[in-house]
Amino acid sequence: MSGARRAWSDATPLLSQQLHRSSTYSNRSSSAAVSVEMATATSPLRSVFLGVDVGTGSARAGLFDENGKLLGSASSPIQIWKEGDCVEQSSTDIWHAICAAVKTACSLANVAGQEVAGLGFAATCSLVAVDADGSPVTVSWSSDSRRNIIVWMDHRAVKQAERINSCNSPVLQYCGGSLSPEMQPPKLLWVKENLQESWSMVFRWMDLSDWLSYRATGDDTRSLCTTVCKWTYLGHAHMQQFNEKDSRDMEACGWDDDFWEEIGLGDLVDGHHAKIGRSVAFPGHPLGSGLTPTAAKELGLVAGTPVGTSLIDAHAGGVGIMESVPVLDSKTEGYDDEAICHRMALVCGTSTCHMAISRNKMFIPGVWGPFWSAMVPEYWLTEGGQSATGALLDHIIENHVASPHLANRAASQNVSLFELLNKILESIVHDLKSPFLAALTENIHVLPDFHGNRSPIADPKAKGMVCGLTLDTSEKQLALLYLATVQGIAYGTRHIVEHCNAQGHKIDTLLACGGLAKNPLFIQEHADVIGCPIVLPRESESVLLGAAILGAVAAKKYSTLNEAMKALNAAGQLGRPACSKGSPGTPKLVHRGWYMHAVMLLKAGDNGPRSSTIINNGGG
Repeated sequence: MSGARRAWSDATPLLSQQLHRSSTYSNRSSSAAVSVEMATATSPLRSVFLGVDVGTGSARAGLFDENGKLLGSASSPIQIWKEGDCVEQSSTDIWHAICAAVKTACSLANVAGQEVAGLGFAATCSLVAVDADGSPVTVSWSSDSRRNIIVWMDHRAVKQAERINSCNSPVLQYCGGSLSPEMQPPKLLWVKENLQESWSMVFRWMDLSDWLSYRATGDDTRSLCTTVCKWTYLGHAHMQQFNEKDSRDMEACGWDDDFWEEIGLGDLVDGHHAKIGRSVAFPGHPLGSGLTPTAAKELGLVAGTPVGTSLIDAHAGGVGIMESVPVLDSKTEGYDDEAICHRMALVCGTSTCHMAISRNKMFIPGVWGPFWSAMVPEYWLTEGGQSATGALLDHIIENHVASPHLANRAASQNVSLFELLNKILESIVHDLKSPFLAALTENIHVLPDFHGNRSPIADPKAKGMVCGLTLDTSEKQLALLYLATVQGIAYGTRHIVEHCNAQGHKIDTLLACGGLAKNPLFIQEHADVIGCPIVLPRESESVLLGAAILGAVAAKKYSTLNEAMKALNAAGQLGRPACSKGSPGTPKLVHRGWYMHAVMLLKAGDNGPRSSTIINNGGG
């Protein structure tokens, strides 16, 4: 690692910023125009690492130097079809968007294709279907051949997930006790039961990030990240094979054939699991001979450029942020192996993923994992999540009667809608002489499970709720509803943190990245509700950095993923709970909000473990 990381006191304090600072908080691009961030061009002989991230709404490309600093980034929108519980995309459309983003980022950052030393892909955990020629196979009722991706947030397979979970297979203990309809086996079973012609045509079923690396290199090696986290692959079958000095692909020996037979998908076992993965590799392992000539030409890069085994987008965010905590001095460096286990990464976008790692496996009901080496090699991953966070905020705002007028005001002022809402809240605090911001929502509360509860209840049928509505339809009322929604999301994160700590984790620091992490109100409310510091990385594009780190490892610039993380991660801003600075009454309000959250759950008929947990922690 080059140079000591900065101490806590040297990190720029988040709380010194005003809520109305001029920046964009949108968690995804809604514009057809390419957005670009560019730095001054440097020497032409640099080694540059390229990260590609495919989110729910756009494909993005980011270029980083050997210090992990962003040189330039670009994004291009991708098409999405939503019909009820079915959400679909096109792999062809996504690849074209990636090519556009990569070329634009390289051009505007003044980076030549020859300077790109390595490339890594990250993407949502969506399911891709292709035939023997690599052409798309429809997974849609519409029979549209373009629509060959079942998007991660698609909930068509709820019944299939319930049937699979009733089998009580041993593999389920590594998924928090039950599969989510957002995982791949339920979706695969749905296709087999509903689209027989498509089922018979598919030659490869792939996670989106694996398909991207396959499209780029022609190598069908799958990632331990995708297969372990979304396909029930048992990565710890390779514990004896791990060798940091000799990264290689491995024969897939972690599939549980009895599981696939039991759930009615035994045909996926045929041909040594050819359709779902015959070989796997640790993230960052170099694939094939690098970029194929065809892919290189399409991307504007050089054939043979190393490509690392991929990651799910949230997990790439974890890789791009987990070592971003500054240390007091170089003497504490030796404790990094243990210190990293006290952190939880929040990757906040359309949904939020909560990821923590440990040396020992921990089985936590309602929380995904433990997944061995699914993010950081040789560590067990615990993965919680909220299925709708950025998407929930969009829903709440866009469906309010005051939204159109507010959107017009934001556009006329050339600010984001979130920034304008934050300014309105600041003015309300001033007008009402409120002692602190959170006091504004004393009488309005939001249960955020509008798209089910991913963790720790693991109930895809859970519903959201708003308590405290009146006939007021003003912009101020929308601002209060927005604030209550942010707080509801923060309480959900607190529940996940406390649930994990009660089961053996020792999480005391959060690290946040993603679009929502750019909103200071979102970060401050999380710090206040959870009661622990939140670190923001130096580079806000942590998912892109995580993907680029895969390329750096594949290019042999670093011997291990862990080494690359320590070298390229860096801390930026630090947020602390307001109560730690002496703000009067904040702890009481947090407890009151936590208690009201529990009351709402009980009114909704949820008498499960979450209600009792929340009341026990907030009954004051």
